Amino acid sequence: MTNPTRIITSTVKIKAKNAVRLSVKTAQAIPKGKMFDCMRELDKVMVEAPIRIGDVIVYNICETGVDVVATKDIEE
Repeated sequence: MTNPTRIITSTVKIKAKNAVRLSVKTAQAIPKGKMFDCMRELDKVMVEAPIRIGDVIVYNICETGVDVVATKDIEE
């Protein structure tokens, strides 16, 4: 109750032949107060295929110490 945290699940843009968005999530919970900042940062991200599940897409998002990882494999 004194330090609420949340896992963020979202998507980022990807350059690939058969996909336009890549599903991602935070590897751990982040402070609830940083959710909107993290979503704004994810909106700016563009990655290129190929991507594998677990690949780190954003390191230390919004200085939370938490990485954002891919939750889906995308081939070229």
